[in-house]
Amino acid sequence: MNSESRSRIMARIRGTSAGQSAEHIARDLSTFGTAPAASLLHANTAIAFIARALKNQASVAVAEDRIAAVKAIGQYLYEHHRSHRLVSSNAPQLAAMPWRDGGVLPRFGDLEPGEPVTLAYAPWSIAETGALVTTTGKHNPALNHFLPEQQIVLVETQNILVDMEQLWAVLTPALEQTRRPRAIHCIAGPSSTADVEATLVKGAHGPSALHIVLLGKLPEDALARARHIAGA
Repeated sequence: MNSESRSRIMARIRGTSAGQSAEHIARDLSTFGTAPAASLLHANTAIAFIARALKNQASVAVAEDRIAAVKAIGQYLYEHHRSHRLVSSNAPQLAAMPWRDGGVLPRFGDLEPGEPVTLAYAPWSIAETGALVTTTGKHNPALNHFLPEQQIVLVETQNILVDMEQLWAVLTPALEQTRRPRAIHCIAGPSSTADVEATLVKGAHGPSALHIVLLGKLPEDALARARHIAGA
C-alpha cells in the first residue's frame, strides 16, 4: 500500500466518524455482538490440548509421575541427538526432578552456542489453542525459548486451561503472589513461516521442533484418542 492509498483510506475513516458522539459510536460497536469461542476438539481438556498441539506440529509424550517424565525427556534426547544432555531453566519444578532416574544430564542456565536442546516449564497451557504459556525472568531466560534447535516443555495436566479468557482470569492473581516476569509467551508449536513464496519453513524464528511432556493423571488412551482426532 502506497502513501496515497493510505491517506485516502484514512480520510474516509475520519469522514465516516466525524461529528458522531462517543455514545453513538459505542452503540454502533455494540451491534456487532461477541463472536462465539472456538469449540474444543474434545470434551476432555487434556485430550483437547494434546490434539490441538499435535495439529500445531508439536510432538507430545505423557507421563503419570516425575520419574516417567524424566524418562520421557531422556528418551526424546537419545532418539534425536544420541545424547542425554540439555540446557534447563532454573524453574523450581525442574530443579527438583529426579534426573538420575532417567539418565538425563541437565545444565541449568542460559543457552550457549552449540547446545541444541533446552527444557522449560510452562505454568499453564491452553486447550483451545494448544499453546504453552511460559514466563521469562532471571531463572527462565527468554533466549532459551527462541534460540535452540529444539525445545522440550514440561506442563502439568492440572494446569491445562480451557481458553485464553480463562488464562486472563488466573494470570493476574497468580502473578500477584510472585515477582512479575519480564515477559509472557504463548508458544503454540515449533517456529514456522510461509512468508517466502508461500512455502512453509520450520525453524525460521525459533526452534524447528517442540516436544511437550504432559505430567499427571490422564485417561489411559488419551494420547491415542488425541492422535486420532489430530490425524497424526
